[in-house]
Amino acid sequence: MQPRDFSLYGAVDLGARQAAAQRRQQAAQSPSQPGAPVPGGNGLVIDVTEETFNTDVVERSRTTPVIMDLWAEWCGPCKQLSPVLEKLAAEAGGQWILAKVDVDANPQLSAALQVQSIPMVVAVIGGQLVDGFLGAMPEGQVRQWIGQVLAAAEKMGMQLSAPAGAAEDVPDGAQTDADARLPMDAGPEIPVAYADARAAMERGDLDGAAQAFEQELAVNPADPVAKTGLAQVNLIRRVSSYDQAKARRDAAEHPADVEAQARVADIDMATGRIEEAFNRLLGVVRRTSGEERDQARVHLVGLFELLPPNDQQVKKARSALSSLLF
Repeated sequence: MQPRDFSLYGAVDLGARQAAAQRRQQAAQSPSQPGAPVPGGNGLVIDVTEETFNTDVVERSRTTPVIMDLWAEWCGPCKQLSPVLEKLAAEAGGQWILAKVDVDANPQLSAALQVQSIPMVVAVIGGQLVDGFLGAMPEGQVRQWIGQVLAAAEKMGMQLSAPAGAAEDVPDGAQTDADARLPMDAGPEIPVAYADARAAMERGDLDGAAQAFEQELAVNPADPVAKTGLAQVNLIRRVSSYDQAKARRDAAEHPADVEAQARVADIDMATGRIEEAFNRLLGVVRRTSGEERDQARVHLVGLFELLPPNDQQVKKARSALSSLLF
């Protein structure tokens, strides 16, 4: 199996899941406990559960890339792939963390991540889920994919530490591969907006994050990272303002109300029910005309911005939208 095309686009925005986890923690009045280190993993390999996901994956990914290995005891290919990932995590010496998730023990987390088959490997950078792969790939291809993950993290402004022991036996003045990858004085300049947006998100300042992305887009209107980032921030802002139970009641009682349907589409999108979100708004486009139809169309196209243009669900929904409009 060849690695999937890697993308900086977030496949699933984790902001809504993070907020939900924080609400559960507050309700229980007890913080999540750190993930349990896997024996022999030197703290670089951890077991993650639904309760520790927010702390050990979402929060940690803001400073260190986290690679998630979704597996099950009964899965033969998982037993081939997991040792490869653990070996590479040990070699990386802290440049990234391997988070192992037993899908049988964590069904809600598996559903939120849209796990359809295992082994499944994905990366989380800056609180966003990015493209991964399915199946037990050879070590060389896994190593290649991890290199793409680290490169993406650097492009997003994350400074990666050199692997433990990387400086050993290196002649004075020589540069290691890890040093060459670090975004120091040399190399392409990282847009300040990315760092500003990430800092604002960490403060919980969604308006500040949106403003940072908007400033970058004013200079570079085609910047794909800024476009996706702004779309994700706006989605989180909208969903955070909704009473979700009321939103679903309103949509059920008023099928012709475009705003009511759009609110539920937002909620579905934020919780990973992408096809349901798209189909809901396509249904509104099908049932309406004039200004209402255009309102539904614009909202649907805005949701497309949350995923890569070549995403199969986006392609399918775009094709359906075109057939409805023309």
